[in-house]
Amino acid sequence: MSTSSFQTSVAVFALLILHAGALDTFTAAVYEHAVLLPKETETPVSRDDALLLMNKNIDILEKAIKQAAEQGAKIIVTPEDALYGWKFSRETIFPYLEDVPDPEVGWIPCQDPHRFGHTPIQARLSCLAKNNSIYVLANIGDKKPCNSYDSRCPPNGYYQYNTNVVYDMTGQLVARYHKETLQSVKKTSAVI
Repeated sequence: MSTSSFQTSVAVFALLILHAGALDTFTAAVYEHAVLLPKETETPVSRDDALLLMNKNIDILEKAIKQAAEQGAKIIVTPEDALYGWKFSRETIFPYLEDVPDPEVGWIPCQDPHRFGHTPIQARLSCLAKNNSIYVLANIGDKKPCNSYDSRCPPNGYYQYNTNVVYDMTGQLVARYHKETLQSVKKTSAVI
């Protein structure tokens, strides 16, 4: 885990603890599972095939989320890449991505799944949080359109992010974090 991922996790937990301030105790669940992987990651699949795989993995997470809530957990943290796996190229990961808006918009995907395009994965995660009265922290793929006027805009017209999201007990998107690898962070030097 990189330092920024650790700091983000600590910040999310701190915010949740502050939110639960009146409670004497706070129970968190951390879940790990063997991710169902796609048969192929070197050639693109259809959006339908991508959704099928992600929903199979969410079926597994759903049981853990329900169990965590039944045992009194206020938040469950799910694994990185738990919905689709890893070893993708920019091109082959694209069918697995959804647009994740800024949490400041006050969106509950469970109640309004088409507000930001076709977002069935976010809607399902939101409903799991809402229906089980638990915060759900999940890792999903985000895509943001860009245009040719942006010199950094990739050829397909989208920025793509490995993203952590948090849905609160009402299903509202309350946090979004675009993760960065240490290799992508520009190194700066300071003159002392």
